[in-house]
Amino acid sequence: MVKILIALDYMDRHEVSAADRRLLVPMLRSSDDGAATEFWRRGGQGRVIERMVRKVGLEDTAPPPAEKPGFWGYTALSARDVVRMYRYLLDEAPEGQREFVVQQLRRSTPCGTDGFDQTFGIPRAVRRPWAVKQGWSGFGETPAEPCHVRPAAWRPDLGLGRPVLHTTGVVGDRIVVVLTLHPAGTSFRTAAARITSLTRQVARV
Repeated sequence: MVKILIALDYMDRHEVSAADRRLLVPMLRSSDDGAATEFWRRGGQGRVIERMVRKVGLEDTAPPPAEKPGFWGYTALSARDVVRMYRYLLDEAPEGQREFVVQQLRRSTPCGTDGFDQTFGIPRAVRRPWAVKQGWSGFGETPAEPCHVRPAAWRPDLGLGRPVLHTTGVVGDRIVVVLTLHPAGTSFRTAAARITSLTRQVARV
């Protein structure tokens, strides 16, 4: 979800070039960490979050701690703020930014660039149309069951001590946000099944 904030902040302050698009597209569609790190660096690291907190009106969001400035994954977010972020994207962001970001989220790839399966939660629980941004950490650098075989990108250990799996997005005209923290040692397959089941229940409400 932080990658949406990173993308909006960059587009708000720059004319997006063809080279930028080649980074933004996989960052949003396939959760490319290398691209996120590049835009994070260009934006002044934690200043990206500080700007977006003010712009979007987020209340429970904070940049990484001072001792971890390069680790955008340490950004603190609440489910309420993720909903607010999507509300801003859909209702307040400039039209060009909104159309670009939502288009990429609608084209979310089945596999992340690191080989992890991105089809848990919303993609498996509800029918299209949807536009999603997934999140995961704590399952190692290489998936036990790769979505497809490819070299795994380096992913920092977020230091939470337990695996996390998040599914967020726009489903029809609704915003759905499900953030989960799992017991240490939980496999990706088990966590994916749990969040998909939970998302299916949330979507029925």
